[in-house]
Amino acid sequence: MKKKVFIIAEAGVNHNGSIDLAYRLVDAAKDSGADAIKFQSFKADTLVSRNADKAEYQKKTTGSGESQYQMIKKLELNLDDHRKLISYCKEKKISFLSSPFDLDSIDLLNKLGLDTFKIPSGEIINMPYLRNIGKLNKSIILSTGMANLGEIESALNVLIKSGTEKEKIIVLHCNTEYPTPFEDVNLKAMLTIKHAFNVRIGYSDHTLGIEVPIAAVALGAEVIEKHVTLDKNMIGPDHKTSLEPREFKQMVDSIRITEKVLGTGIKEPSSSELKNKSVARKSLVAKRKIHKGEKFTEENITVKRPGNGISPMLWDLVIGKIALHDFNEDELIEI
Repeated sequence: MKKKVFIIAEAGVNHNGSIDLAYRLVDAAKDSGADAIKFQSFKADTLVSRNADKAEYQKKTTGSGESQYQMIKKLELNLDDHRKLISYCKEKKISFLSSPFDLDSIDLLNKLGLDTFKIPSGEIINMPYLRNIGKLNKSIILSTGMANLGEIESALNVLIKSGTEKEKIIVLHCNTEYPTPFEDVNLKAMLTIKHAFNVRIGYSDHTLGIEVPIAAVALGAEVIEKHVTLDKNMIGPDHKTSLEPREFKQMVDSIRITEKVLGTGIKEPSSSELKNKSVARKSLVAKRKIHKGEKFTEENITVKRPGNGISPMLWDLVIGKIALHDFNEDELIEI
């Protein structure tokens, strides 16, 4: 991972089963400034039973006339698709990621050479799955939608006991409702995760707009994940809650600005503002004509700009001192 915020464009299944559309999503993610694009690896036959119902948001975006199995069967990426996309991402110089949803897909991605595994929220309670990824000792990005602290702790323990070093795990706060209501985001939970488990943190966003990921970066997120689509009006489960390329670029640009403004945390004058000190600060000056030998008093000195003389914080030290020469009105006091 880079030290800057690692931004993942979540293509997910927004390719609609088309490799050509997947290529265009890679292009959009790269042009938008994302560090990585992430797809999903699964076999419908091993992921979901044939009579499983869709989520409510999926019924709204794809209709209720088909089962979840029928919906995702059309969205599978085969081995050849994976190879083509990995190759294309290398050509475009953007990292390829994919979330495996079953044991075969974990094995597939491992054989394809992926060095980072993204665990989707739904698998956080899947012990065999977690063990299979944990034993690989790869970098892991763990999403925690729908999970409580106890479930996160259990998942981390399985991954670590299976062989993954804790330092290789980044935990993403997440809410899996599409779109997530703003009142349910609970970004402070990301900090709770950080302090509870002493882990690196990030945020996977399903809200509308770009404001929440930017706020997450301001709170310390090291990874941001957000869905991307070419057109929100496309048919498919996730398009409507995704960002189009222009919006995604706006989010990336805003995140990069946020990184800059967060700074080091050390409170000291910046190089750009040092030139303003003498202009904006004040000094001790003569309130009226002061003659040599006269004492400085509250009646004959005052505080005015510029700030290149004696600091007003030395007021008590100067009061009572003897003027060593004449001072005209507004002249900087010397002692």
